[in-house]
Amino acid sequence: MRFLHFAALATTALQAIAQDSSSPVDDEPPQTPNVNVQISTSFPSSEIFGVKLVNGAPTTALLSITNSEPAPVSVLFIGGSLWTSNALPVAPSSKNPSGGPQIIRNLTTTRYDVEIPAGESESITYKFATELQPQELKLNLAVVVKDSEGVPYTLPAFNETVAVVEPDTSIFDPQILFLYLFLLSLFTATCYFIYKTWISTLFPQKKRSNIPGKDALRAKKSTHGTKKVDPTEQVGVVGADGPAVASGAKAYDESWIPAGHLQRPEARRVKSGNRPK
Repeated sequence: MRFLHFAALATTALQAIAQDSSSPVDDEPPQTPNVNVQISTSFPSSEIFGVKLVNGAPTTALLSITNSEPAPVSVLFIGGSLWTSNALPVAPSSKNPSGGPQIIRNLTTTRYDVEIPAGESESITYKFATELQPQELKLNLAVVVKDSEGVPYTLPAFNETVAVVEPDTSIFDPQILFLYLFLLSLFTATCYFIYKTWISTLFPQKKRSNIPGKDALRAKKSTHGTKKVDPTEQVGVVGADGPAVASGAKAYDESWIPAGHLQRPEARRVKSGNRPK
């Protein structure tokens, strides 16, 4: 319950600090907390042009807190909020009758419970992240401290204009590489479709030639100079399928073949004539 009480107190104090910083200065001097503690805030990743809050990336704020009290103090919470910039006029509305700066988003309130001895300093890191449209906003940071008697105080830590920007895009990003690959595949498929549909019809393929001379020349080249057979060395062979030619003086033994089979049969002449009716 005590943690929730301090958290609610810190959130209310942050809103009050932001509203007080954006309101016009009155003749009365501002009231400061009755605690001698100094706070300076820096951003290690800031550039020369100012503080930039990169969407999706954690922003680190380094708070240097100096305790000038004679007794130790404790840092309870650090939080913040983003408001519309004073340079951008806001029209009055039902939610904002005065037309002053409006709160955009409350940042994470982090609990620390760090005790700072008297006369010493302590550096505390506060991290937060944003997911907003690129624009210029007012960043308010505040620190809730507690003195030795247990009395809490809310101290302003930072109140300046910052820029919300998008992260830099790298060509080696997996999403960018996949997009390039998809576009390249789509372009290749489109070019192939155009070639097969219109361009290939303008250049018909050549038909194969059926000239006998060219086929004979190809067959001669395929033999690779095969040795020709001498006709004098060919021997006729009579078989069941008719005469055949075999190379060489004798391709078989005639001693076991009957003499009647060695003689070639004479062809019978058939006389053609009209049969008697």
